[in-house]
Amino acid sequence: PCAECKGHTPDQARVITGKEDVSIVEVAPVGNYAVQLHFSDGHSTGNILEHEKGLWRVLKTDFVKPGKGGAFVQIEMKNIETGTKSNTRFRSGESIEKAVVEPRTMQYLYADATGYVFMDNENFEQLILSADLLEGQTGYLLPNTEIQINLHNDRPIGVELPPVVVLEVSEADPAIKGQTATGSYKAARMETGITVMVPQFVNKGEKIRVNTVDGSYIDRA
Repeated sequence: PCAECKGHTPDQARVITGKEDVSIVEVAPVGNYAVQLHFSDGHSTGNILEHEKGLWRVLKTDFVKPGKGGAFVQIEMKNIETGTKSNTRFRSGESIEKAVVEPRTMQYLYADATGYVFMDNENFEQLILSADLLEGQTGYLLPNTEIQINLHNDRPIGVELPPVVVLEVSEADPAIKGQTATGSYKAARMETGITVMVPQFVNKGEKIRVNTVDGSYIDRA
């Protein structure tokens, strides 16, 4: 096993990158057997990939290690130009190319009827992105935080989220007596409106770290 993968094999890493040497930024548990990997060369939510002569934005990635056969990653993508969605399976050894984009650091300000408003940190100009362009990502945006906006031919085509964000629990049912042990989860609403499955001991008002790749609970912040 690869030491950086914390017990997971190089094949489980290559299945996403198609490369022998990978750099893992974040590791989070998924079920009892696998991990959702976050790579520096990027196949996480919001990243832009070149696939079948088009630009596709990653909406969701799922790592799968079946009982029989090789591991693979299932990537839900949306075509930047046509809006078409695709669920594509990539097996170990396949190469997925990240599109060449111009990254620009901006500050997320607020959302209104026109869309989500960002401010360029260099020239202070404001940029408005539609909810459609940010599909699957708006629940991880907090005002006054820096976000990387990706541009292609000077046109904004997506947002690259940090692998982990800290969110406050705005609503959560009280812990059920006798079910506070590890492994027992409940639904909790975050300050941004998304729902995250959290352990029974997590209460309203607490802050937690959330994996932006799959929306899973990591730990208390």
